[in-house]
Amino acid sequence: MRLRSPLFAPGDSARKMEKALASNADAVIFDLEDSVAPAAKPAARAAVAAMLAQTKRPGRIVRVNPRGTPWYLADLVAVVPGQPDALMLPKCSGPDDLAALDHHLEVLETAAWIAPGTIKVLPIVTETAASVLALAGMAAAPKRVIAFCFGAEDFSADLGIAPRLPNTVYTAATAAARATLLIAAAAAGVPALDTPWPDPRDPDGLGGEAARAAADGFAGKVCIHPGQIDAVNAAFTPSAERVAWAIRVRDGFAANPQAGVFTLDGKMIDQPHLKLAQRILASAGA
Repeated sequence: MRLRSPLFAPGDSARKMEKALASNADAVIFDLEDSVAPAAKPAARAAVAAMLAQTKRPGRIVRVNPRGTPWYLADLVAVVPGQPDALMLPKCSGPDDLAALDHHLEVLETAAWIAPGTIKVLPIVTETAASVLALAGMAAAPKRVIAFCFGAEDFSADLGIAPRLPNTVYTAATAAARATLLIAAAAAGVPALDTPWPDPRDPDGLGGEAARAAADGFAGKVCIHPGQIDAVNAAFTPSAERVAWAIRVRDGFAANPQAGVFTLDGKMIDQPHLKLAQRILASAGA
């Protein structure tokens, strides 16, 4: 599942969910958390379950409510039978939350005759200061985890600050949390997804932040509006030149499986270059 441009759609709006499903987003996140008021959560849960039952589009993700809320288990019971590709877990405070979700999913998958481990997990792991401090223990994340997600808005709210300065540069604490997440994702061997750009009416701001995120090592950026998808997909799709280089590196090692290094265009190519090439090809969907 490619994750360049996962797009949020509120779970209490069938129209917006259908519009998201028809878009060219890599994945669609049916949201049962922040975009749904408490009184509307039961209806939204039923609507998302119905949407899962009637569509098989790749990249169907459900953001459930955080563990410990009165809605968390009910969300799982409702959506697991529809076999979404993944669940997004907000307010993930550390390995204990992931272990609990893994256990709950295993039980519910078995009850629904779904092979245990089928439904993957995308935790948002930076929404509080405590969760950022817990990232050091996330390297051994359960196998269900397919990416770590950066959440700037909730993290900055926990600190009582804005996430960005007026020039759109991250504040010191937010930048530190962002860098820590990138390192933790690399240690866990999973991609990192960047926080949404909050203003759908500012394509230039989105384009600049997405380009910087790609340069920093993020694999994608969560979208909150269909109008953001094309710019985000473009930012996280390697250029034809980069893909061509990666193919030559991959094929060079394939042709010389016993070689630790070889020369390409007069430059030494070794295993770190192969690792980079594989990541480029994965980003390109090759």
